[in-house]
Amino acid sequence: MLTVHHLGISQSERIVWLCEELGIDYRLKRYERREDNRLAPDDYKALHPMGIAPVITDGDLVLGESGAICEYIDQKYGNRQLSPGPADPDFADHLFWFHWSNGTFMATLLMQLAVTFAGGDPAAGFVGERARISWELIEQRLGQAPYFGGRNLTTADIMMVYSLTTARAFRNASIDAFPNVRAYLARIGERPAYRIAMAKAEPGMEPYLT
Repeated sequence: MLTVHHLGISQSERIVWLCEELGIDYRLKRYERREDNRLAPDDYKALHPMGIAPVITDGDLVLGESGAICEYIDQKYGNRQLSPGPADPDFADHLFWFHWSNGTFMATLLMQLAVTFAGGDPAAGFVGERARISWELIEQRLGQAPYFGGRNLTTADIMMVYSLTTARAFRNASIDAFPNVRAYLARIGERPAYRIAMAKAEPGMEPYLT
């Protein structure tokens, strides 16, 4: 059976949400972070050579990496419901945002976090400029279309929402300056599958939607 191994307060919440949006059968196994350093516990790290979230198991398969997992589940169990095909006018936009989420945006946020830990200014220099452009691009996109993938919710949204919500818990970042982002997250928060997924993934935590 498909098992989603979710590390608390991590990007593996994406996979829980994906499964709920697709309405598929899956087993959720939740892992608490360590008390001493807030990192993954040893039994989570043992799941995959990289030792990071997310991870799924499906029979003998062990698969990591958010994008790979989203594609695997949507194609194998979801009949590509959340992945527009080449004939769809949203095909290219979906691909861009699906890959940009971790390839550029998450990488930029992590660089900002590293600069902060090193005692620097995360809003300055190359990293700060890349972050500024990224947020402007996101705000612009959400003024053009209701979802990152276009007309409908796609796995591009599954990938993007974590960086706009829970990931802000690590940075205390505000979205007050981005009305399109706020409106988008309000729409996401109204989705039953998202509410169910977050209640399962992070019980007792209010989603970072504002």
